[in-house]
Amino acid sequence: MSAPDGSPVGAERSIGQLFASATTELSALVHDEIALAKAQLKQDVKRGAMSGGAFSMAGAVLVFSLPMLNFALAYGIRTWSHWNLAICFVLSFAANVLVAGLLGLIGLVFAKKAKRGKGPQKVAASMKESAGVLQNARPHPRPEPGDEPAPAALEAVARSSS
Repeated sequence: MSAPDGSPVGAERSIGQLFASATTELSALVHDEIALAKAQLKQDVKRGAMSGGAFSMAGAVLVFSLPMLNFALAYGIRTWSHWNLAICFVLSFAANVLVAGLLGLIGLVFAKKAKRGKGPQKVAASMKESAGVLQNARPHPRPEPGDEPAPAALEAVARSSS
């Protein structure tokens, strides 16, 4: 069995090998944290795009539906109620404004979700936590050169590191 750097388990590794191993693992950790930040930012951008799309749709519905819906609704109200045609047109316009308002509220909900996304803040907290763990790490005590570890201790170390 061997360690990640290829040296046999239980053998003393040099400080250079330990430093190289620690540097490699720290580099991998930083790369993983950057990949996590990118994924979370992509999700926040997607939510923002949904919000913009909903606002755009609200505007498009309001602009393109007004003439056709106003005429159809106004004449429908006039047929049903026999009110003045001007009042019927005002009521049909109010219905269109109501639909646009509902679509605007949907856009607002998506905008708040995008704003609440704490992707970068989560990554920063995770990086601080990792740095705190690394700062509090203490090296394991090494045996004195004259002290030979018992064979059972070597087996335990070999099992725990595999």
